[in-house]
Amino acid sequence: MLRAFLARVSYTGEEMDLPPTIPTSFVPQTASVSARRFRSDFSGAFALFAYGVLGLVFLLALGVFAYDQILANQQGSKDAALSKAEAAIDPTTATDFVRLRDRLNSATTLLTNHVAFSGFFTLLETILPTTVRFTTLHLSFDSAGNASFDGSGIARSFNALAATSAAFAADGRIKDAIFSNIVINKDNSVSFSISASLDPKLIAFSP
Repeated sequence: MLRAFLARVSYTGEEMDLPPTIPTSFVPQTASVSARRFRSDFSGAFALFAYGVLGLVFLLALGVFAYDQILANQQGSKDAALSKAEAAIDPTTATDFVRLRDRLNSATTLLTNHVAFSGFFTLLETILPTTVRFTTLHLSFDSAGNASFDGSGIARSFNALAATSAAFAADGRIKDAIFSNIVINKDNSVSFSISASLDPKLIAFSP
């Protein structure tokens, strides 16, 4: 190609000087040189990224170490304060507090399980019609601790007995009341027997 170019510019047979911008010779670059340059650039970028990651990991490790030292110092100060507080405790006073706590817990248990029938009798006095009275009354507990009562009584009329049943059902604390052995007497009064269960709250002790 260079010889053809020289032949075109030297058509007069005289030798001409080449412009200074045109090279007198060149060597074409091969593909391997370009590949090596690309690999060199990629390797440099990867190395820069690796150094950045390494620096970040180093900073994180340094932060974790510093935080661990702060926690260790705080724990040491708290342990020292706890030891000082334990040394200031009087063993006799601590024993007295433990005994008082046990007594309060025992008292709470006794009061919770204590049975008081005053609430039951107050309820009967409140909702029982004045024309109905009990002649016998028996309160009992089963093996599970559920309270119930059974007894007998006299109502002035059958309507009074029906009013008593309705009052028990409306209040709800005397449950499953069953009236039996109903007998109408000569004076039109009604004798009856009753059995029912009681709401635990009705007989629980309340200060």
